[in-house]
Amino acid sequence: MRLYPLDLSPEAVVQNLRVQARLAEAAGFDGCMTSEHHGGFSNYLPNALVGATWALDATDRIWAAPCPLVLPLRPLSQTVEDLAWTHHRYPGRVGVGVCAGALPVDFELAGVPFAEAFPRYRAALPKLVDALMGRATGPLGAEPAVAALPPGAVPVVAAVQAPVSAARAGALGIGVLYDSLQTIARTAELSAAHREGLASQGGHGGPVGGPGGFSAARILIRRVWIGPPPTEAVATQMARYEGYAPDRARAHWAGDALIAGADGREVAEQLRRAMVDGDCDAVNLRVFLAGLSPAQVAEQIVRHGEETLPRLRELIDQPRNDQPPRAGAGR
Repeated sequence: MRLYPLDLSPEAVVQNLRVQARLAEAAGFDGCMTSEHHGGFSNYLPNALVGATWALDATDRIWAAPCPLVLPLRPLSQTVEDLAWTHHRYPGRVGVGVCAGALPVDFELAGVPFAEAFPRYRAALPKLVDALMGRATGPLGAEPAVAALPPGAVPVVAAVQAPVSAARAGALGIGVLYDSLQTIARTAELSAAHREGLASQGGHGGPVGGPGGFSAARILIRRVWIGPPPTEAVATQMARYEGYAPDRARAHWAGDALIAGADGREVAEQLRRAMVDGDCDAVNLRVFLAGLSPAQVAEQIVRHGEETLPRLRELIDQPRNDQPPRAGAGR
C-alpha cells in the first residue's frame, strides 16, 4: 500500500502515517511505500526514506520502501549508506524504488540542473544496484554498513514509462514499478520489454511478498475504492497529475484508472484481471485521493483488508489458464 501524507499539520502527518502503516499491517498488506516531492508539493514527503522509517518503527512485520525516491537529487553514496544503515536497523524489511524525477522544483531546491535528470539517473542506477548487491568498491565499499550488507538484502525496483527503460531495468536484474494511470495495454508492452531484459542476463523474475522478493517483480499500481467513488476528489487528483505530467506519459493514460466496486471481492477481481493482462507479479494499492480525511482513508484500508486482500490472494493462488505460469509469480 502507498502511504500518503494527508492535509494535516506536519506533526499530525507524522502520526497519521504511522497509523496508516499499522492499519496496513493489520489489514494484511505485505508492505508499504512512500514517495518524494519537494517544495510543499501536496501530499508528498521531501524524504521518502525518512517516511518509510516511521512506518517501520510503527509496525512489526511489514516491509517499507521509499518508492520512488528521486535518484538524481542526492549523491549516490549517501543514498546507498542511508539504505544500508536502515537495513541494519530493520533487517529484511527495507527496499527501494527509484525514478529520474519529473518536477523542476525538486531539482531547483537540490541545486541540480533539471536537464541533467535523465543522464544522472541512467549513470546512477547500475551503480546503486551494484552497491546493494555487494559490489561497491573504493571508499563506499569500505563503509561499514555497506560492507556488511548481504547482497540483495535491499532490493531495487525502477519506475518505468518506456520499453527501453523497462528493458534496462530487466538487464540489471531488478524489478519495475509502473505508472498508476497507464493503460493495461501499455503495461503489458513494458512487461514484455522487462522480460526481454531479464532474459538477457539469465533472470526470470523472483517471488513477490517481502523486500527480498519484489526485487525483480513487475508492480502494477492502481487506486482502489469500495463503494461509490468520491468523484470530486478523483477530479482534483487528476488535475494535479495533469498539471505536471509530461506529454509522453499522458499519451498512455487510461483516464483516472480508478478501480472501484460495490465490495472488495469485485475490486479484487478487477485487480487480478489487470495484473494478468498487464503481466504483473505484484500490485501497489492506493486509497488516497486529494482532500480525503483520515477517517475516510482508515475506513478504506480496513475494508480492503477485510474484503479485497483475501479474495485477491485466492485469485493469485489459482492456476492461470489464459497464460502460462510465470516463474516467480506470487503476491
